[in-house]
Amino acid sequence: MPAPMLPLSLSACTCVSAIGAGRAATLDALVSRRSGLRPYADGGLSTWVGRVEGLDEVRLPPELERFDCRNNRLASVGLAADGFAAAARAAARRWGSDRVAVVLGTSTSGIASAEDAYRRRDPASGRLPADFDYRHTQDLLSLPGFVRAALGLRGPASVLSTACTSAAKAFGEAAELMAAGSCDAAVVGGVDSLCDMTLHGFAALELVGKGPCRPFDADRDGISIGEAAAFVLLERPEAGATGRVGLLGFGASGDAHHMSTPHPEGRGAIAAMRAALASAGLTASAVDYVNFHGTGTRANDAAEDRAVLEVVGDGPPCSSTKGWSGHTLGTAGALEAVIAALCIEHGLVPGCLNTRALDPACRCRIALDNRQGPVRHVLSNSFGFGGSNCSLVLGPLP
Repeated sequence: MPAPMLPLSLSACTCVSAIGAGRAATLDALVSRRSGLRPYADGGLSTWVGRVEGLDEVRLPPELERFDCRNNRLASVGLAADGFAAAARAAARRWGSDRVAVVLGTSTSGIASAEDAYRRRDPASGRLPADFDYRHTQDLLSLPGFVRAALGLRGPASVLSTACTSAAKAFGEAAELMAAGSCDAAVVGGVDSLCDMTLHGFAALELVGKGPCRPFDADRDGISIGEAAAFVLLERPEAGATGRVGLLGFGASGDAHHMSTPHPEGRGAIAAMRAALASAGLTASAVDYVNFHGTGTRANDAAEDRAVLEVVGDGPPCSSTKGWSGHTLGTAGALEAVIAALCIEHGLVPGCLNTRALDPACRCRIALDNRQGPVRHVLSNSFGFGGSNCSLVLGPLP
């Protein structure tokens, strides 16, 4: 497989999560330290979640009604934010619609629609209702199919579902497609929406916190699950985006240590971060901020702290933004890539939200309060179930 074509321009980007729709709302929540997490109690589960309000009222256009599900409604809200759809269509005119790929990550797709269909199945035969369209809702390919149709694109389309690294890995996959000559631009990112399977599944693994997520807190007790859509238009640098934020480096690894627990020394995470820095042609000293995966579980936070300390030391400030949005699972890597771009553009290091007392075992320079100052290079981490690890390096284009 050819080496990824880097750097690539983030010509347009947007995100929608519990803290707001679009870059301006997201930045405002980060600066004002306003969390989107809210209490949730249903089916015997009591926790906090990051829910995007208003999705039940979203209506897809008639020609896309077959894709109707919570996940694709969330995707449609994301495409409409920050003029992203218009930017993607402009790229299609610039390069040709068959030269713009769609590479997205998700872990839930339209599972909520399948859950509803099972509740409505025929009590005598057990058959699912006739109006349940598996292909266009629950199927993992539903998401890129919907986005491709909504934007009028005809380039390669694919979906990644590698747990919490899904959307982060979409960046590397798109870079590979460009390096292979299969496309000149790509809509990358991810969409994950709340559903019972995810909420109760993580609760069964005893990973869900009783209160809002508190990354690296001495008394942290688990994750807060969130939902989000995040999209980035990646283009070759010759698109005329010199001086803007770009994807400079990408690294991935698989350590297969355990299905739901990271390697205690963070070996896979270390490999992914080192590969990302090498891909960017940067040394650890160039990193100005590390966006931790930082889920708020005891094992994951401890392993990531060890791994980051091994790779970049205790110099750059580090934090997790999941106290704002919750853990958006397969979308986390793309949401946090957009947040990383905001940090670079606005000179912001968002200190961990909800974290009251830092775990004394942590040795990295973890920020608890927001800091203002130049931020050129961000190392953004996403680590998932089964030992799937991915790191991105974002910074100014040469």
